[in-house]
Amino acid sequence: MATSNNPVGVDNTFRKKLDREEYLERARERERQEAEGRNKSKAKGPPVQRKPLKHRDYEVDLESRLGKTQVVTPVAPLSQQAGYYCSVCECVVKDSANYLDHINGKKHQRALGMSMRVERATLQQVQERFEKLKKRKDPGSFSEQDLDERIIKQQEEEEERKRQRRERKKEKKKEKAVEEEPEIDPDVAAMMGFGGFGSSKK
Repeated sequence: MATSNNPVGVDNTFRKKLDREEYLERARERERQEAEGRNKSKAKGPPVQRKPLKHRDYEVDLESRLGKTQVVTPVAPLSQQAGYYCSVCECVVKDSANYLDHINGKKHQRALGMSMRVERATLQQVQERFEKLKKRKDPGSFSEQDLDERIIKQQEEEEERKRQRRERKKEKKKEKAVEEEPEIDPDVAAMMGFGGFGSSKK
């Protein structure tokens, strides 16, 4: 009878024997490949310089399709589907609030080549802006006398409007009175035996 190291009654000849050195070498190789992949992804090229945010130079059209009816088909191109179409990102947004969120959002701004950072203004730019606003706001010197004149002028215009309204009302009343007054032929009235219908208006 052959002797074996296996305990009696247990058949473990099917189990694979593990070679620690082989698996350690595989693990080291995988770590080396992952590190190289990370280095490659970092060094794909120079970092992209994006422009800072700037004002839109166009009006956002939210009202052109307002109140219009449209037939929606599933095979229509994105630009003709229901909702607001963004040609930069090639997506359709269902309502105006979400469309505004989208065009002001990070994904859209990156597609336009802008970062979400605002350019920091210099002292000279701020001073120039203040000068520009002062010139636009102050065409001449403003005084209390100007304010009084404007108030008086506004009161006169208001009184003129009231006077015209009263005149129009009087004219309408006269027109109504003329329309309501029956036209009676004096010969017919004399034949019937009375001079009029007793109206006190003349």
